[in-house]
Amino acid sequence: MRRANLKDKKLVVDILTSAFEPQKEENSINLIVKQDQNRVQRMRILMGYLFERAMLFGEVLISDNEKACLLIKYGHKEKTTFKTIKLNVQLAVKCIGIERLYKVLKRQQVAKKNYPKEQYISPMILGAKKEVNGKGTAARLIIKVMHHFKGNQLPVILDAASLRNVKLYQKFGFRIIKKDDSLGFPIYFLRLN
Repeated sequence: MRRANLKDKKLVVDILTSAFEPQKEENSINLIVKQDQNRVQRMRILMGYLFERAMLFGEVLISDNEKACLLIKYGHKEKTTFKTIKLNVQLAVKCIGIERLYKVLKRQQVAKKNYPKEQYISPMILGAKKEVNGKGTAARLIIKVMHHFKGNQLPVILDAASLRNVKLYQKFGFRIIKKDDSLGFPIYFLRLN
């Protein structure tokens, strides 16, 4: 595992797009990304946005084989800056679309309501290229990340819309602390520590 730098943006966007493009069911990614003939292009914009946010307020970790990545943010480090405002506006215009903005803002409210007020670490998104899906690449990356944060005292909080992902996280010691169905699909909030 290695820590990404800004030059890794294309690699990370490629990994995450490959991981999430096949998913057609209702989930957080498909809620944000406008579902039209430009879906994949819009998804790439979202993944680039997430990369930028993780680089500003956390870190991006890439598997040894460069087929999986995990974007992490530190909730206590997030702040509004000119750059974040610019990123948010670009995301709204190029990816979300005005007609979906209300749903996305509602999704953010659901997350804000269910994340703690205390300092925490939050894995934003984990993905593995579809060619290695089910081969343990993401699981190995999670194990290395957990070893990397072994002495961490902060709680690790995440949310997931996929029951398959929830079960994966539970194998690593996460426990469900809340389930929210207000968006028309379930969002599970999980905690470690």
